[in-house]
Amino acid sequence: MKLAVTGGSGFLGYHLCNMLADKFDKVVVIDIAPLNPSEYPKNVKYYESDVRDFELMMKLLSDVDQVVHAAAALPLWSKKDIFTTNIDGTRNILEASRRNKVERVIYISSTAVYGVPDQHPIYENDPLIGVGPYGESKIQAEYICEEYRKNNFCVPIVRPKTFIGTGRLGVFQILYDWIESGAKIPIIGNGKNEYQLLEVSDLVDAIYLTLTLPCEEINENFNIGAKIVGKINEFLGALCHYASTGSRVMRTPSWLVKPALEILWALRISPLYKWVYDTADKDSYVSIEKAEKQLGWVPKFSNAEALIRSYKWYLEHKDLLETGSGVTHRVAWKQGILNLFKKFM
Repeated sequence: MKLAVTGGSGFLGYHLCNMLADKFDKVVVIDIAPLNPSEYPKNVKYYESDVRDFELMMKLLSDVDQVVHAAAALPLWSKKDIFTTNIDGTRNILEASRRNKVERVIYISSTAVYGVPDQHPIYENDPLIGVGPYGESKIQAEYICEEYRKNNFCVPIVRPKTFIGTGRLGVFQILYDWIESGAKIPIIGNGKNEYQLLEVSDLVDAIYLTLTLPCEEINENFNIGAKIVGKINEFLGALCHYASTGSRVMRTPSWLVKPALEILWALRISPLYKWVYDTADKDSYVSIEKAEKQLGWVPKFSNAEALIRSYKWYLEHKDLLETGSGVTHRVAWKQGILNLFKKFM
């Protein structure tokens, strides 16, 4: 059995390959980002390639049995790249898989497709209202998946909450850096809103179930998130307590901070994009009942446990980290003007 993982050089792709490689004869990684072979099992074969290249996708998927389509342009990419990668790239993967008689394609979507709803928990059949190009592109990609489903193709859609774990950097590395420095951690609003995260190993477990269960049981949409949902001030407070650096959470007024962050993002001097700051003071959690019932999936980590696990990894590897521009979650993002603000915290 051979598995292809698009976006295999990214944070989720790295964990997919390392956790699932021993369950497949060969794992094919398709990604535009480079890959360090020493970080991957021996049966992983990397191809530097772009999912927007249909002919190349036809070639690379000609000898695989299953695909996990995790490649995506993140919110910090240009709008054009986000739409072409997330929409056109998804259609290319599905069509190339169909023509090559691939058994199934697991599409990794996002709970960003729900926008910022007022009612929680969010269920799989709730309205899709994307925020910004990333959320909008993910919705359009899901519609393409549904087209292929209607033509008897197996395309389970996994909608994970923000997932973290060993090796997760990006915006979380900024949080870890501030905590390690003993800085106050400003939270937008009073921090009493319920927010749900997800440990990446729990996500991989769910994906593996969609790869192995009969298609007729899993050819649907599934929310994936932590079982225990907590208040932001509580699980961030737990992380600060664990770190013991003097860092603590600090409430800030939403009406003042959000417009300021919007200006800083528009000027591209802050890496915090709209989805990050716009949802930070709102409830954000999904129902995982369907995944628990139909997949038999059982998440192992709470928000606080996942954060502490990720922070410990950061401390052990901080001196080896690369700094990038925000195109992947496996590098530390440039903090821009946030570095200046940290000095006053």
